[in-house]
Amino acid sequence: MDIKELYKLYQQHPCITTDSRNCPEGSIFLALKGASFNGNDYALSALEKGCSYAIVDEAPIDTTGTIIKVDDCLQTYKDLAREHRRQFDIPVIGITGTNGKTTTKELIRAVLSECYSVMATEGNFNNDVGVPKTLFRLSEEHDIAVVEMGASHPGDIKTLVETAEPSCGLITNVGRAHLLGFGSFEGVCQTKGELYDYLVNHDCPIFINRDNEYLMGMINQRQTASGKQPDIYYYGQSDNPDILIRGEVVSCAPFLKFRWREQDMDTDYHSEWMEVQTHLIGAYNLDNMLAAITIGYVNDIPFEMINHALENYVPQNNRSQMTVTEHNHLIVDAYNANPTSMKAALDNFKLMEVSPKMAIIGKMGELGDVEQKEHQKVVDMLAAAHFDKVWLVGDEYANTDCATLTANLFHNVEEVKAAIAQEQPQGYYILIKGSNSNKLFELPTLL
Repeated sequence: MDIKELYKLYQQHPCITTDSRNCPEGSIFLALKGASFNGNDYALSALEKGCSYAIVDEAPIDTTGTIIKVDDCLQTYKDLAREHRRQFDIPVIGITGTNGKTTTKELIRAVLSECYSVMATEGNFNNDVGVPKTLFRLSEEHDIAVVEMGASHPGDIKTLVETAEPSCGLITNVGRAHLLGFGSFEGVCQTKGELYDYLVNHDCPIFINRDNEYLMGMINQRQTASGKQPDIYYYGQSDNPDILIRGEVVSCAPFLKFRWREQDMDTDYHSEWMEVQTHLIGAYNLDNMLAAITIGYVNDIPFEMINHALENYVPQNNRSQMTVTEHNHLIVDAYNANPTSMKAALDNFKLMEVSPKMAIIGKMGELGDVEQKEHQKVVDMLAAAHFDKVWLVGDEYANTDCATLTANLFHNVEEVKAAIAQEQPQGYYILIKGSNSNKLFELPTLL
């Protein structure tokens, strides 16, 4: 059975489940494999629980016709999702990047939702299983889609763009993350740039931070190689004449306040500056705001509606959140950490005009051979920042030179919890930053 025939079957049974514990009546079970499970083992059980069909890639042919054998279930899942996406002639915005892609996606969703029905990636469904799952949520009610794409190995983005087929897109930035999988920073750029490859080759509009030299180099290289010149919309903070949407930080005390304007240097036109008070922590979020503004502008969202969306956006999921407890002000950024995002968080915390300051800093994962070097850089940045109290979490810091830094070292989050119970810090502005594996997200309720 080819993909078009399978899709016709899906149209008759428009619900695909990959979890045998959740089998709605009349749905289709698709047997995916994971590190510790094999969906093929649960195909018959899924049919017994209510599924009308099961798509498998290992089980023998079923004489009743309710089991459909394919070569590769994951590839079939992606192919079916692409076929579903092709049923909708709407803009599909693809977004990737080392840092800020989820926040930027949520800001774009907020801005576009002022005028449109928007389908956007939920949670962290941004891999080769999550992107198809996202695409299957598309329905006739949607006017536009925002699809986030993550990567940890070369070729990941190429696979995802070939599934989602974005009609435009952006890369937030490129940084030193997942180096164990990519091998080098150059590997990061090559993989993230696979979004540019697709967009350039298909003459799709691209949104770019004009001030990011790496992104500019990546797009220029691809334009030169292909001979194609897709529409490019630039945003940024500099006075570069190419920039369409320009912004500046007004203050971070502690929430980001910024101003922005539309400009066209060719005609010497610019709008009046508009000031926006956000609920986000960190000057580094200005670029994310400008990306959302630019996409809103190109999609004809009125300025006042853009500002309304940004002013009312409140971050979730431990991303640039400020939490005020009975005893402290917490800046929680404990969902992810890599050298680039760690530097941004520490630089911003250093510039914040608040006191006293405490930093609880966890390890960074997937750094490969540069693990010790990158953790030493974090220690050096903390030493230069002169925060009032520093706690380091993770054995990676035990191998660093902390001679210039007064800090407490902890093996894990449980030791930190014990220290909080004993010392009971009060009156601090506390930055909590580390990879999700540190479980630092468990600390806010104790502080």
